[in-house]
Amino acid sequence: MPSSFRAFAAVALLAGSMLTSATAFADETDPPSEITLHGHAALVSDYRFRGLSRSSGDPAVQGAIEVSHASGFYAGLGISSLDLGAVGPLTGPVHSDMQLDVYGGWTGPLTGGWNADVGLLYYAFPAGNFGKAEFFEPYASVSTTLGPLSGKLGVKYAWKQQALNFNGGRKDDNLYVHLDLGAGIPNTPVSLSARLGYTDGALSPKYATGETLDYAGGLDWALGASYAITPFLSVGGQYVGVQGRSIDGYSNDTVVGTLKLSF
Repeated sequence: MPSSFRAFAAVALLAGSMLTSATAFADETDPPSEITLHGHAALVSDYRFRGLSRSSGDPAVQGAIEVSHASGFYAGLGISSLDLGAVGPLTGPVHSDMQLDVYGGWTGPLTGGWNADVGLLYYAFPAGNFGKAEFFEPYASVSTTLGPLSGKLGVKYAWKQQALNFNGGRKDDNLYVHLDLGAGIPNTPVSLSARLGYTDGALSPKYATGETLDYAGGLDWALGASYAITPFLSVGGQYVGVQGRSIDGYSNDTVVGTLKLSF
């Protein structure tokens, strides 16, 4: 735990320095830039990926940075500490203490107040003995807002790849469909969120927890709230659940706390 706080403090200090520098050199009379940079550093009480823990139920340090263009194109990096323990399908090929996500795509408006987002995500495990664990996952979503309520329907599909090989096959694939809802409570610093996801394929929570011997589809869900202490600092909590056998520190229902610094 102390090392997690030290890592979070280091990332937060770097983020704060970047923010201060950007503010110091910005001129209010300058026209809006076509290129924007933003990101965050966070400390979470448990790293849950589609309902399953990738930190063995322990705290994790996370961060991300993204650059976007006025045309809608963007690219970014996400990072999280890991502790895969002795359960889950990634335990065999992955012995790493870090996950690195590299992604890029395009987002822009459609008709009728809808927005689209399409891109490609690459999961990597650069620290440690990771074997054939990296894989690609294209994604697409549509989103809209209605007053304080926002909604997004998305799909992610990882085609058959060597890393997705947990059931005796040479290559497997995975489909993930998710619905996300969010709302800010008017005149308060509180916002609410909800997610319902469905996994079918190599990353099925039912297979990962040993409930089934095949890739039977399974649901995950989350309900959360966050409080904006400042425009850049927030705290939050999220109740997370997933189908499959309940394994303590891996797939049991839990509440995940988050301390997040955005810039």
